[in-house]
Amino acid sequence: MKHLVLFIFCSLTLGLNAQSDADYLKSIYKNSLTNGQSYQWLDYLSNEIGGRLSGSLNAELAVEYTKTELENLDLDRVWLQPVMVPKWVRGTPEFSYIQTAPGKTISVNICALGGSVATPLQGVKAEVIEVQGIEELKALDRKDVEGKIVFFNRPMQADLILTFEAYGGCVDQRYNGAEEAGKLGAVAMIVRSMNLRLDDLPHTGAMSYGNTPVSKRISSSAISTNDAEKLSGMLKIDSSLKLYIKQSCRQLGDVQSYNVIGEITGSEFPDEIITVGGHLDSWDLGDGSHDDGAGCVQSMDVLRLLKISGITPKRTIRVVLFMNEENGLRGGNAYAKEATRKGENHVFALESDSGGFTPRGFTFDGPDYKVDRIMRWKPLFEPYLIHYFKKGGSGADIGPLKKSTNVLAGLRPDSQRYFDHHHAANDTFDAVNKRELELGAATMTSLIYLVDKYGLNSIEEIPQLKD
Repeated sequence: MKHLVLFIFCSLTLGLNAQSDADYLKSIYKNSLTNGQSYQWLDYLSNEIGGRLSGSLNAELAVEYTKTELENLDLDRVWLQPVMVPKWVRGTPEFSYIQTAPGKTISVNICALGGSVATPLQGVKAEVIEVQGIEELKALDRKDVEGKIVFFNRPMQADLILTFEAYGGCVDQRYNGAEEAGKLGAVAMIVRSMNLRLDDLPHTGAMSYGNTPVSKRISSSAISTNDAEKLSGMLKIDSSLKLYIKQSCRQLGDVQSYNVIGEITGSEFPDEIITVGGHLDSWDLGDGSHDDGAGCVQSMDVLRLLKISGITPKRTIRVVLFMNEENGLRGGNAYAKEATRKGENHVFALESDSGGFTPRGFTFDGPDYKVDRIMRWKPLFEPYLIHYFKKGGSGADIGPLKKSTNVLAGLRPDSQRYFDHHHAANDTFDAVNKRELELGAATMTSLIYLVDKYGLNSIEEIPQLKD
């Protein structure tokens, strides 16, 4: 009888705690959807500042703006962390055309890839060899490639529901294509844009020359998916046609920039740090609203939503707006290096870098028992249609914080439209839905609330809602 009474008492206690958590989550979502700040912050970041290429004036304006806004939240501490970043400039707009015969040309839409060298001043014009990826290129003889423009045309795999898997399956040709094409004597490289949709927008992104000497580097650019289809089709009819490319981008010396950091000091365990963030830099074709202005403003709003929801964190909650994720990861590496130097204990880190679309859940990277502990909170999110809790990756910026004892997580919004905008001119504020953005901020805040309240160090049973 005594055991039965104890069981009933414990069950009631767990139910009450779970209901309290449900009430707190309800308050967080209500505050975000009726009194959110993320959309207003993103409006200014996107429309008043614009694209924030590392090392640019706009990037520094974004540092100043977000630091001021964090200071306005009356946090316990706000500061800038210096980091040296690469400075690459696009120069005048790129120009390209297909030449089918002397005087007969068809314009196509291209953009230089980040880190690319320029073409010669007069541009480059040559025959084109189409390949479906790095391995197909490597199987060719030098005589097949020398003096030509290599055209990488492997599309993102359309039947993969997880679009980031489709992106990961073909992005190597963008990143390493120029290095490999140059080894075989190509005069330029062009790659099909990383986009599941057929449109006229070229998508930029980072690329690398590896150890290729500067004098041997060839220009690297992306072509829109519609024009990739056009070029491929025309090559099947006439393999001797030529492609003209002109771009004037330059790589300059490194410059000083900053990570922007703010925190609420923990009331019980101040040395246990929970980090939430996104990357403040973006590419320059659009204004970087989805990639990753959305993640930055959502992360900022996590701290604000905790405060206005009446939650006093036990652990230190720190927002970090990382600089230079797109073409170097200097901010993430600098943050982790400084954390190691100081002996900081980062118990959990969450990154939002998958766009401002409707949140579906999270992926987690960490010890099984800690991830299993988090999985028990999934029922609390189901009323908000947040069902996706899986082991997997987290985020590029928080990746350097990885240890065998902590958990890293990534917010996972619906990704079906993400690559329509990713690194392209239509990554703009008008493509972000206010309600979806605010749902993401609330979802992040809710997870941070639970991690802070219960911690992740114990394998004991934790309160959860019953089915």
